[in-house]
Amino acid sequence: MNEHQSLAEKLFTAVENTPEFYLKKYPKRNLTKDQRVTRFAPSPTGFLHMGALFTALASERIAHQSGGVFFLRIEDTDKKREVEDGVQKIIKDLQDFGLSINEGITNREGVTLGEYGPYKQSLREDIYQTFVKKLISEGKAYPCFYTSEELGKMREEQESLKLRPGYYGKWAKHRDLSVEEITTRLSRKEEFVIRLRAETDVPEKRVFDDLVKESISVPTNDTDVILLKKDGVPTYHFAHVIDDFLMGTTDVIRSDEWLSSLPTHLNIFGALGWQAPRYGHVSPILKLDNGNKRKLSKRKDPEAAVDYYYTEGYPTTAITEYLLNIANSNFEDWRKENPDLSNREFELVLEKFSKSGALFNVEKLDNISREIISKMTSGEVFDMTYEWAINHNSAFAKTLTDNKEYVLEILTIERGVERPRKDFAKWSEVEDTLTYFFPEKFEKSVTEDYTKQSSSHAREVLEKYMAIHNTEQSRDEWFTALKNMADELGFASNMKEYKNASENFKGSIADVAMILRIALTGKQQAPDLYQIMKVMGVQKTQSRINFFLNRL
Repeated sequence: MNEHQSLAEKLFTAVENTPEFYLKKYPKRNLTKDQRVTRFAPSPTGFLHMGALFTALASERIAHQSGGVFFLRIEDTDKKREVEDGVQKIIKDLQDFGLSINEGITNREGVTLGEYGPYKQSLREDIYQTFVKKLISEGKAYPCFYTSEELGKMREEQESLKLRPGYYGKWAKHRDLSVEEITTRLSRKEEFVIRLRAETDVPEKRVFDDLVKESISVPTNDTDVILLKKDGVPTYHFAHVIDDFLMGTTDVIRSDEWLSSLPTHLNIFGALGWQAPRYGHVSPILKLDNGNKRKLSKRKDPEAAVDYYYTEGYPTTAITEYLLNIANSNFEDWRKENPDLSNREFELVLEKFSKSGALFNVEKLDNISREIISKMTSGEVFDMTYEWAINHNSAFAKTLTDNKEYVLEILTIERGVERPRKDFAKWSEVEDTLTYFFPEKFEKSVTEDYTKQSSSHAREVLEKYMAIHNTEQSRDEWFTALKNMADELGFASNMKEYKNASENFKGSIADVAMILRIALTGKQQAPDLYQIMKVMGVQKTQSRINFFLNRL
């Protein structure tokens, strides 16, 4: 037994298993050359960032469209940041957005599937220590006893010399401690971390083939990074390397903020003698801020959090399709050509991702959402609106349950036709859309603009209409009656033709309809006027007209 092996045994007396044990326990997956294994590996902090959802979506689609595996691994080694039910919330978010988990904790009841677990890092401590022990026994890792104070002084000295801060080269002063000195320090109960010996002292550039950014230049690693912290907990850098290899991950799709850590990760894979997975580094979702582009920030931007979209009431399908749109610009054309296909039929291509980052566009999201909602049945819209209202607007939820059949009639207006209504993009907008169908709510909501936006001939038109209003009329009969009324009042059905029109009273049937629309809805744009009156019925229609007339 050489001195490195002796040191490894001294440091890890409680480690019972060998690397060979785990390599046998987690055999290579039986995959075809095209199948891919990807993962989503969040921390259970209770906050899912849009960027994280973006990479999770890409990972799941890349795996499943290849007939491969998508698994969920929980990186919960930082217990200080973990929140109660954080794991369940992650799973709920993935399920809500239609992401199907093949392995890991697959549902909110905690059911775990897969032969490569545990799928929580906090349960894999023995695995990490086994492979750290291996690296120490081979002289590729070592204990470092530097205190935080010593590291602080080292950093100050490096900065004073205008050098890059870090534990590298001549600054890595515990790299070559003798076994005797290490033993002495251990006997004094000095705390230590385990560091990896860097692959080089002089960084060199190398070409790396990235799945998203394609051919890029990255340096070799010259820093002795920490593998195990003082409490024996692995760093992210080390744990994810061990997990991805043993779990058979073929492709890692992650934010490009990890590009700077790529040399470290490749160094760890190399030290273990393992082939690294393919990496794809996705550029961040950007936002315009005073004319400048910046990353969506969870501190500055509410829309950075997935919870924001639940609160606003966007259908999760709309968010998914928006993310696919910014991932691959050809998705929009594909959707136009395939209006009725599930978005899962779209083939996502990593090479088509933006190299510099896509700009978040809420107007585009709203348009996509309106299009999706317009294709839903009135029952689907009611159910989803009610589900949202139960959690975010209890008063509106009660209105929905107390008036379900009436609301379903309202939602049926201009639905299931060639050009369906697109008057709301999220469930939080539905209440405002329905307000004019409920007299008490409507009358409390109107402002001075209600009557001011109408024609000066409103009273004459509305009083005449009150005399002929009949909800039993067919659409053609109603239209004919409206046209005849316009003619009698001096309006004309053709703007160029003013039969019977006085000099001061000219217009068209459209003007009559506009007066009616404003009186009934308070809006210049609303769904089909005939259907609105049909749903409101004679009593509500005439009551609303009288309400308008009384405010003139």
